[in-house]
Amino acid sequence: MAATAHTDTSSDPAPPPRPLAIPAPRPRGRWDAWGDEPARLPAAAKAIVATLLPGKAHPVPHRAAPVLAPSQLADADLDALTAIVGSAHATRDDAVRMSHLGGKSTPDLLRRRLDDPQAAPDAVVCPAGHDEVGAVLRLCTERGIAVVPFGGGTSVVGGVDPVHGAHRAVIALDLSRTAALLALDEVSLLATFGAGTTGPQAEELLAERGLTLGHFPQSFAYASLGGYAATRSSGQASRGYGRFDDLVHALRAATPAGDLSLGRSPASAAGPDLRQLLLGSEGAFGVLTEITVRVRPTPAATAYRAWSFADFASGSAAFREATQRGIRPTVLRLSDETETRVNAAMGGHLTRLRGCLAVATFEGTTSADADAARDDLDSVFTAHGATSRGEDPARSWERGRFASPALRDTLMDVGVLAETLETATTWANLPALKRAVTAALTESLTATGTKPIVLCHISHVYPAGASLYFTVVAALTDDPQGQWARAKDAASRAIGEAQGTITHHHAVGRDHRPYLEAEIGALGLEVLRAVKAVLDPAGIMNPGTLVTTPADPA
Repeated sequence: MAATAHTDTSSDPAPPPRPLAIPAPRPRGRWDAWGDEPARLPAAAKAIVATLLPGKAHPVPHRAAPVLAPSQLADADLDALTAIVGSAHATRDDAVRMSHLGGKSTPDLLRRRLDDPQAAPDAVVCPAGHDEVGAVLRLCTERGIAVVPFGGGTSVVGGVDPVHGAHRAVIALDLSRTAALLALDEVSLLATFGAGTTGPQAEELLAERGLTLGHFPQSFAYASLGGYAATRSSGQASRGYGRFDDLVHALRAATPAGDLSLGRSPASAAGPDLRQLLLGSEGAFGVLTEITVRVRPTPAATAYRAWSFADFASGSAAFREATQRGIRPTVLRLSDETETRVNAAMGGHLTRLRGCLAVATFEGTTSADADAARDDLDSVFTAHGATSRGEDPARSWERGRFASPALRDTLMDVGVLAETLETATTWANLPALKRAVTAALTESLTATGTKPIVLCHISHVYPAGASLYFTVVAALTDDPQGQWARAKDAASRAIGEAQGTITHHHAVGRDHRPYLEAEIGALGLEVLRAVKAVLDPAGIMNPGTLVTTPADPA
């Protein structure tokens, strides 16, 4: 009789500890504004406001503190939640509830300045990891408590609003305690993070190991990796690194129906890719708890260059050719004539008031590599009539790339509306979509007695098309909530009619939900509702976000 083979594993190395590293805590933004410090309004901005937005100003001042709706969470429910996460990590304290009122869209911020009482979560619960998240979801399913997953709180589409619906209470599930580097495969260049890890925390942990994720959305300072995945975020360096959904290798999620662990190989033909049901799911199906992402060595060199084009059409044509030829700068952006003029005036660059400004950055393992990519792009742009503007405008853009959202709050203080929206379409349809959205915003806001400025830039490019990112500035009326609601609706309808996507990277949330059926069809909505019914049969997850159920409010 043959002996049974036996493999001696006594000398195998022990698996590395989990987590590998826990980052230092990051500050959360103010409850009533973007960021944690007010932005200073440049002197040039004041001149622009006075010149281009004449008329009576209607400032919307900050308030010292809001009145919150009383908590509806019963003592017994709080005790049960505390038993899961610990007494220090489940609270009905008003100061904590106030920091979880929702996202940071203009409607969100106007409500915090104008309305009382404020709709607030009935409690804030902070689980430490996947198992505690799952236990909280099971408890909330049994007790009819709605759950809003909360990462950085940077949604600008109503994606983290504490909506009760048919539920007797709603909690904000704060994922900040899950922040950690859980695992690192330096051979495969894969890193696993807790979903509550913020962008800066991830970059700091990776930098210690000579690596980077390279995802830098405008919300970078506060947003979490779980939020990036749940909203299909697209960072400013998407041309070089890809969108966040391109970077995701694997996901782990807790749902009311059970756990999902998805993604085990770099590619698979094992049926439809179920990761895609969670990427962009916005907490409506469950809670992303762990994200495994593709990382790469930190680039050794970065090159910069800016150009001006005679007009947006020639700049767009150059962007299309460069992209379709496979030239890959890390960052690539083209401002239209209005945005170029306004940004130049804001920065005091009066000699750059003509045409359309393009900026790009280039990364490489050596300076020669970065310079070569810059020269390849320069040759295409020059052929389309571009004039080099050197490095300074690109470097200047990089220095200020995370600052502009805070200006929206400062402008609101002096009676000015400043808000953004984004879409995407094919290269062939790009001019028509740009005209349609610009006209819709202009006509809607002009009808309120204001004279808006509509700025636009190409923010992300693909071989088949590009994203258009609009900024609109107008004097606030005495009904600022209705003013923006009508303008956003007009722009959203124009996007649908012009065959653009209702959102390229801001997600659906509650604000874009009314326009989703026009894009994916009635059957598409039923597919999403069917997924929700399986994973979240009691409908407790983020009520009213992405898709509605019969229990959700209108």
